[in-house]
Amino acid sequence: MGPTGAGKSQLALRLARDFHGEIVNADSRQVYRHLDIGTAKPDKEALSLVPHHLIDIVSPDEDFSLACYLELAYRAIADIQQRGRVPFLVGGSGQYVRALLEGWQIPRVPPDPELRRELEARAREGAAAPLYRELLEVDPQGARQIDGANTRRVVRALELYYRTGSPATPRKKQAPPFRCHLIGLTMPRAELYRRLDRRVDEMIARGLVAEVENLAGMGYHYSLPALSSIGYRQIGQYLGHELSLEEAVRRIKIATHRFVRQQYNWFKLENDRIKWFDIRGRIYPEVLELVSSFTGRKMP
Repeated sequence: MGPTGAGKSQLALRLARDFHGEIVNADSRQVYRHLDIGTAKPDKEALSLVPHHLIDIVSPDEDFSLACYLELAYRAIADIQQRGRVPFLVGGSGQYVRALLEGWQIPRVPPDPELRRELEARAREGAAAPLYRELLEVDPQGARQIDGANTRRVVRALELYYRTGSPATPRKKQAPPFRCHLIGLTMPRAELYRRLDRRVDEMIARGLVAEVENLAGMGYHYSLPALSSIGYRQIGQYLGHELSLEEAVRRIKIATHRFVRQQYNWFKLENDRIKWFDIRGRIYPEVLELVSSFTGRKMP
């Protein structure tokens, strides 16, 4: 776990190869098909080297909730363990990781399109801030875990509240049926930002604009929750002639920095359950020994 761009996927791939493991995705955007460059999805070579689970499982216009994710992730982990292999949960979506490892009990609540349209219309009319204050009143704990600027998540949390009459924040937890060891990757914030800025430039060079154009050509509108992700939203604004490409790229970088700050709210450096590693060092030997000791499997 850890912030985006810290090298989680690369480390997990190496560990999974050394310990006969399989990777379970914990990135809320890599579940969507066709969102490849902007989500830094593992490439074909990585996918061929190690089995990956919960990647490319839904279309961009399909609803996908935390409850859906938990059901599929527990199933994938159990399947991997039953085959005598080691599951590596990998990703930067803090809510997904915490919910899975803490055993949040979240009911499957079907979406209410009419209510969602009403809430989204209010947000478009300038009521995004009042919507967040509304969420603070009915589910203060859940609201504090959501960026008030993330209208999609605010709307979904309010939708769940008005559908069920209770906060979306789980009140019950059940310990998951497995042991886990938490490995965090980090580096000084300023250096991480520079690294991420370079990655954004690389995404543009690799064809992020064409990827978003292709999604639009397939009929996926920029208003879809899947396409509200960092990168896709801003490039959609560029293609809609709302922004220059230079400005879109600048906004992607700013939004990515903000996202990193939010990730550290989920993955706190002072959390003593997480063994943190500064990726600037030669960390693999120590990580290798740690995983070997935890799994009881010999180091390669």
